[in-house]
Amino acid sequence: MNNNDVIIRLRYALSLTNQQIEAIFKLGGVTIKDSDLDRILTRQDKDLPYDHSLSNHDLEAFLNGLLIDRRGQRKDKDGHIVPPTFDIKTPKLVNNVTIKKIKIAMAYTSDDIQELMKLAGDNISNGELSAILRRPDHRNYREAGDRYVRKLLAGMSKKYRG
Repeated sequence: MNNNDVIIRLRYALSLTNQQIEAIFKLGGVTIKDSDLDRILTRQDKDLPYDHSLSNHDLEAFLNGLLIDRRGQRKDKDGHIVPPTFDIKTPKLVNNVTIKKIKIAMAYTSDDIQELMKLAGDNISNGELSAILRRPDHRNYREAGDRYVRKLLAGMSKKYRG
């Protein structure tokens, strides 16, 4: 699954307009032009690398913007705004970080994610979900495959779009 697919499927599931997508990118710290948006919202050939049209940094900027859009700016105990983190350090972390940031942005609980996966025709156990949501340096951490992101987004589409 490439980075474009994540944006395209989120756009469909949440019924986002082009202007809303541009605003979400801007909240995440990335300004995109209309021509870039067209490239991002176009399905990518399978032969190309997964981050050919949309870099990991830009995908995470979009997810950070979605987080800010849905939940507001994060503040520390003194009331100062805390900038969003960029956690995708390696390509192997893309799916895990995507699931975590969607979970936080949409205020999902683990039960909600399991329900969305079930709507998409896939069952995931508590242990499996917990392993995916852990820090990469934790001994029980498990790398999430494309299947998890695909099913989560499909479940969101079924829930919000019917």
